[in-house]
Amino acid sequence: MTETLRVGDRDFHYRQIEGSFTQPNAAVCRKMLEWACRAAEGLGGDLLELYCGNGNFTLPLSRYFRQVLATEISKTSVSAAQWNIEANWIGNIKIARLSAEEFTEAYTGKREFTRLKESGIVLTDYAFSTIFVDPPRAGIDEETLKLVSQFDNIIYISCNPETLRANLDTLTETHTVGRAALFDQFPFTHHIESGVLLKKKSFEKQKVRTMYRHIEYYPGDPILSLVETFKTTRAPKKSI
Repeated sequence: MTETLRVGDRDFHYRQIEGSFTQPNAAVCRKMLEWACRAAEGLGGDLLELYCGNGNFTLPLSRYFRQVLATEISKTSVSAAQWNIEANWIGNIKIARLSAEEFTEAYTGKREFTRLKESGIVLTDYAFSTIFVDPPRAGIDEETLKLVSQFDNIIYISCNPETLRANLDTLTETHTVGRAALFDQFPFTHHIESGVLLKKKSFEKQKVRTMYRHIEYYPGDPILSLVETFKTTRAPKKSI
């Protein structure tokens, strides 16, 4: 099926493949896309996206960057993403069929992938300053998290507050949270989607980890305890 979502002043058309991952609540999904675009305003440069799926976020975010390189491991999702890029007449996006772990190996020079060459992708052609991640419930693996922490700007969409919190424990050592939001995709359930924008700290400030104090909320259902996921302040770890 084909779905149309209006983000800002433009309609985006998506092919949704049966059995593939997608955001099921269209109204809240549109709010998530709008929030991500606001987070990307003024960042510029090139964007790297991991776990891109069918290009749900990739398409509207492409308007804010010179080039976008998006990665996804699922063949059906990559096929849908390619269709979506062409259907929306977007010319600055390339898709690589790689897992986050595989891309990390390629980016750090540990391994070469013919899939990149076959897609005409040369990593040195990109000057990334921003990374967008929307990982599965397990969160970001340790090696990929090291890669993510190297970027000046991180836009993180999460479907699991627990793994988000664990990843933020690491990322807030080098970054500060600039804005955060909660999206209630499934009213009257405990499930919640979160969005976080992190910006690189100066070296002098990396010893103190502070979290953003204001969280935007896009309803559904009122939330009680989940806001506790975002601690307002964190003391630095003590060295032993």
